[in-house]
Amino acid sequence: MKSQFAAWAVVLALAPVLAFAAPHPFNAHDLVMMDRVSDPHLSPDGSRVAFSVRSTDYAANKGVNSVWVLDLNRTGAKPQRATDPELSASSGRFSPDGKTLYFLGTKGNSTQLWSMPAAGGTPHQVTHLPVDIDNYRISPDGKQLLFSAQVFEDCKDLACTKERLEAQKKDKATGRIYDRLFVRHWDTWSDHRRSQLFIMSLNGTQPIRLSQGIDGDVPSKPFGDEGEYYFSPDGKTVYFDVRIAGTSEPWSTNFDIYSVASDGSSPPRNLTADNKAWDAAPLPSRDGKTLYYLAMRTPGFEADRFAIMAMDLATGEKHEIDPQWDRSPSGLSLSDDGETLYATGDDHGAHPLFAIDIASGKATQIFGDGDIGGYDVAGNRIVAARSDFQHPADLYEMDAQGGNVAQITHFNADRLADIQFGDAQWFTFKGAKGDEVQGYVMKPAGFEPGKKYPVAFLIHGGPQGEWLNEFHYRWNPEAFAGAGFAVVAINFHGSTGYGQKFTDEISGDWGGAPLEDLKKGWAYALNNFSFLDGNNACALGASYGGYMVYWIAGVWNQPWKCLVDHDGVFDTRMMYYATDELWFEEHENGGTQFEHPENYEKFNPLNYVKDWRVPMLVIHSGHDYRIPETQGLGAFTALQRRGIPSELLYFPDESHWVAKPQNSVLWHDTVIGWLRKWTAPS
Repeated sequence: MKSQFAAWAVVLALAPVLAFAAPHPFNAHDLVMMDRVSDPHLSPDGSRVAFSVRSTDYAANKGVNSVWVLDLNRTGAKPQRATDPELSASSGRFSPDGKTLYFLGTKGNSTQLWSMPAAGGTPHQVTHLPVDIDNYRISPDGKQLLFSAQVFEDCKDLACTKERLEAQKKDKATGRIYDRLFVRHWDTWSDHRRSQLFIMSLNGTQPIRLSQGIDGDVPSKPFGDEGEYYFSPDGKTVYFDVRIAGTSEPWSTNFDIYSVASDGSSPPRNLTADNKAWDAAPLPSRDGKTLYYLAMRTPGFEADRFAIMAMDLATGEKHEIDPQWDRSPSGLSLSDDGETLYATGDDHGAHPLFAIDIASGKATQIFGDGDIGGYDVAGNRIVAARSDFQHPADLYEMDAQGGNVAQITHFNADRLADIQFGDAQWFTFKGAKGDEVQGYVMKPAGFEPGKKYPVAFLIHGGPQGEWLNEFHYRWNPEAFAGAGFAVVAINFHGSTGYGQKFTDEISGDWGGAPLEDLKKGWAYALNNFSFLDGNNACALGASYGGYMVYWIAGVWNQPWKCLVDHDGVFDTRMMYYATDELWFEEHENGGTQFEHPENYEKFNPLNYVKDWRVPMLVIHSGHDYRIPETQGLGAFTALQRRGIPSELLYFPDESHWVAKPQNSVLWHDTVIGWLRKWTAPS
């Protein structure tokens, strides 16, 4: 976990320049300049792995994406960049015979499928479609391309969508008419296009829309990918999951799995209509007789436990494979012998890789005390991307049982060599309802025994999420440790990775048990870690964590010298009418606001503004449609009107996250500057 790297480079304070330097504490400039390794995919014989690397062009304020390849069978082989950075390439995938590497590349503002010899060579553009390809799969025989693209549903062909978009650009009138929700989602206003599923010959025949008549996005927006659709082993059938939109899309989580003939000769058929909750991630067995997939049980709930299901495709009978495993898996894959499923899942502050025996349903952790961000299986070989607090993601190789683990890439070794990190220690305590609750404390970089340090008390979002042992590119505790702060973080009731009952217990109780956990966790940390200066501490959080910051500003403000709120919920009443995904609000509050107003008022921070007193930094973004900017503006108005020292940091071009490199640096500099201002010795 603390393997040593030898190298020389660090990032200068305000520029993306590498130079020789003495060791220094980790900072935001280090954070944004790290290469981000992800999306490993093995060739069918397991001899090569293709993966993505995002580097940072700091001057251009953007990431630069490339596909890399590593020969796993050649001793001493080094990863090779396979694509020109100018192509902004991603999604490297091998052909079924392993001879060709496909990827998505962007040239001239058009994202298309490209290919090159797997052993190396010159890339060439495969498709020249009128619209962008968002994600894709290659058919089992290597002859067809299955892909998703955004189109106007009433268009007969792809050219129609392009023509309509070009006409809209020329139109001087910019207004749009909507007659149903979503009008905007996550960070984008709807232009009435849907993501639809198409198939075409790699020789260039006209695409056929397989999702014809499906009023929904395949894959789902905004983060869906090709994990939501799959070919049958013989290539004659395509399985996909989708939520039928209609007029209920913002308050429904009823995704279903459909099958459709890959030649488009018949309409899609719903295979899971009996389940009104979320069905996802179809994965056929090796013999094509069984369909594995993930299923929730509670309609209208996005954080229910996913069960692994098996469907007999001949009879339609279904059964759960893993009823005794109280974790929620994701990223299903199948072993070559068809006897084992692989999946990742949150588990006690980690996100490891598990092997699930199909016959018994027994789940066994096989790799990772940190965060497994992606993996692939071929033959007896697994390659996984793993990170932890002190290491950005790199690739690791192991056998199919999780043995013989070896790190095979070292992308940030030079940058890491001269960085000082803080060490973390996990602990448990008795929290709300007498339950065991987990948290961690992180020492500052350059920790000196006997010295006390100011504290950053971090509160996670979700709320059904958790603090993980991971290298995070937004809320990275090491950035605070590098600035001289100790860190305390608690996985309160509602966190994932501790069983579904524990996760469920935050719903309807946002300001109750979670707050009690935070109070008891804070007391435990102060009593057991003498280096924490409880008189110089600030609380920080984003999303639900931001909600909790607003909540504790009124009901638990005694310990804090300052507060930082990022994209938090200030008024739970208006949040219901302004947010995009209503299913979340309705589940968490037991129904709609107009039917159950008392539930929305029970833990509404707005009602306690009269008790606010602690200096607060408010951060919000213009493209955040999950928690719209008026929530942050309302809180800042309250602070200013009450005369409480306060600042507002506003990003007009960011969403629920702050993603652009220079904005990330500004975020960290502002937040850490705020903490230092209020925790300085008196």
